[in-house]
Amino acid sequence: MSLATGASRRRLRLGGLALLAAVALAAVLVVQFDVPLERILTVGFLNRTLMLASPIALAAVGGLYAEKSGVFNIGLEGFMIFGAITAAATLSLVGASSQLHVWLAIVVAVGVSLVLTAGYAVLLIRYKADQIVAGLAVWFIGLGFAPFLASLLWGTVRSPGLASMNRYSVPYLSELPVVGSILFNQSPLVVLTLAVVIAAWVVLYRTRYGYWVQAAGENPTALDTAGIDVNRVRYATVLFSGAMAGLGGAVLLAHAGTFIGTGDTMVDGRGWIAIVAYLFGNYNPIGAALAALLFGGLEGLQVQFQTVDIAVSGRLMGLLPYVGVIVVLTVWGKTRMPSSVGEPYESEE
Repeated sequence: MSLATGASRRRLRLGGLALLAAVALAAVLVVQFDVPLERILTVGFLNRTLMLASPIALAAVGGLYAEKSGVFNIGLEGFMIFGAITAAATLSLVGASSQLHVWLAIVVAVGVSLVLTAGYAVLLIRYKADQIVAGLAVWFIGLGFAPFLASLLWGTVRSPGLASMNRYSVPYLSELPVVGSILFNQSPLVVLTLAVVIAAWVVLYRTRYGYWVQAAGENPTALDTAGIDVNRVRYATVLFSGAMAGLGGAVLLAHAGTFIGTGDTMVDGRGWIAIVAYLFGNYNPIGAALAALLFGGLEGLQVQFQTVDIAVSGRLMGLLPYVGVIVVLTVWGKTRMPSSVGEPYESEE
C-alpha cells in the first residue's frame, strides 16, 4: 500500500471518528437537556455558521497560498484587524447610508491591506526578515493601532452602530424549504467567499501559475532553472494572503455592523484559526473552507444554545472554537508542509 493511499485511509478513519463524535455530542444534548435536535440545527443556525465561517475561510485561502509558495504568513490575524478597522473607519467617515458604501468600505480595506502587505513582503523576501517575528509584529501593531484609531474616531474603542451588509433574496427561489433560505436568501459576502474558494482551487490545481506556486514552495531551484522568478511568485502570493486576510476582517465587520476594539479586538483569534483551517484542509482551498465551516459552526453554537434556552456558561461556549482547534491539531496529526517554507531564496544568476 502506498503512503498516499495509507494517508487517505487514515484521514477517512479520522473523519469517521469526527462524525461519530459529533453524533455523540448531539445525542448528549438531546438527552441531557431534553432539546429536540431540530431546534439546534435550524436554518438560522446554518446561515449564521456560513457568515461566521466566511472571514476564516478567506484568511485561510490567502494564508495557504503564501505558505504553498514558501512564505509562512503568520500575520493573518494582524491583517484581519487592519481590514476590520479600515472598513469601520471608512463607513464612519463617508457617513454610510447605502449598501454601496459598505462595498466601498470593503474595497478600501482590501486596498489598505495590500499596501501594508507590500511592505511586509519586502521585509520577508528581499530583506529576509524572520517570518515568525515579522508576523507577530504585524499582529501586535494591529492590536495596538486598531483601538487607538477607534478612540480617535469615536472617543472609545468601540464604534457606534455602522451600516452592515444586507442579505440578497431571489424571488420565488428563496421560498423553497431549507435550501431556499440558505442559498437564495443569503449575504452576498458568503457567496463571494464561495467564489473565492472555488477560484483559488482552480488556479492552484488547474493552471500553470498554480504549479509555479507549488514549485516555489517545494523546489524553488527547479522553478528558477525553468526561467520563472521564484521571488516574484512569492511576492504575489504574500500580497494575495494579506488582501484575503484584510477582506476577511472587512467581511467580519460588514456582518457585525460594529467594530469592537477590546481584548483581542473583534477578530478575536480568527486569523490563528485560519492557519489551523488550512493545515486541517491540507493546503487545499476547499478543505480549508470546510474546516472554517466547522469552526464557524462551533462558534455559532453559543448563540444557538441561548436561542433554545440551554443553560450553558457563555464563557464556556466561547471556548468551543479553540477547543475544536486543539482537538483538530491532536487528532489530525501532522500535515506535510512545503519543503521550502521559511527559507529565503536567492537566484543562482
